[in-house]
Amino acid sequence: MRNLYFIFVFLLTTSISFSQELNCTVNVIAQQTGNENDVIYKTLGNQLTEFVNNTKWTRKNFAPQERINCSMVINVSQQSNNLFSASIQVSSSRPIFNSTYSSPVYNFNDKNFNFEYLEFQNLVFNEGQFESNLISVLSFHVYMILGMDADTFALNGGDEYFKQAQTIASYSQHLNGQGWKLEDGLQSRFALIDNMMSPLYKDLRVAMYNYHIGGMDIMNESTKEGKSQIINALNDLQKVHRIRPNSFLMRVFFDAKADEIMDVLSGGPSVNITDATDILNRIAPMHSQKWRNIKY
Repeated sequence: MRNLYFIFVFLLTTSISFSQELNCTVNVIAQQTGNENDVIYKTLGNQLTEFVNNTKWTRKNFAPQERINCSMVINVSQQSNNLFSASIQVSSSRPIFNSTYSSPVYNFNDKNFNFEYLEFQNLVFNEGQFESNLISVLSFHVYMILGMDADTFALNGGDEYFKQAQTIASYSQHLNGQGWKLEDGLQSRFALIDNMMSPLYKDLRVAMYNYHIGGMDIMNESTKEGKSQIINALNDLQKVHRIRPNSFLMRVFFDAKADEIMDVLSGGPSVNITDATDILNRIAPMHSQKWRNIKY
């Protein structure tokens, strides 16, 4: 019996030690190609799902229940032999303390995703070396997911993951593929990680932490206090807006959070919603219709 006990403990700790970080679904849509039933798209989706979920992305041990829920939807617009033109929508969420609710954290539509793929090719990530644009783009977004998630649990907790995303962007710049260079525009992967690492946006990362730890995570314990802390986080975002009005990084934040903010501020205990909606209309006017829908 004693031997069986130690075998059980060994198997349990081994399974935890080697548990990966993500619980990710990868879907490939190819309707625009006119050949969406081609088996290569199913193979690609299956391979990428295994690649993202089975690669060890960090040096930390994640228990199965700690894995980050996320998704990637690849929309292929063109295929020519083994060359693909696509976009990729990436999203992730994190659980809220003492709740069954998951809060959206990262929501990014990467429109410049061109890659080469041969069916059943080996997919391997090397943290310091370029392998392919397919590997680079997915790995970049994996580290953005990890970094954004870590920032919601600890102040600047995502630093090590954002640095790795920046490394991937740096060694991928020699490619013809778009999205990795300064000249690729203000809504590229380059712009995303460059802004995230810039001191100019430090208050956005403060807001990410305060919004979740001080706001969402205490909603079940004290809804009024949670709502008040979320409004305080909006004040942190207002500091960013004063420095960089209508910034890309602010848009990324509200692409993930706008619906949640509308729902959280609607109804429930009374707080100063008027000031909150004034701030929201100032810093995120693209979601003004949602702010008008806040009921209080």
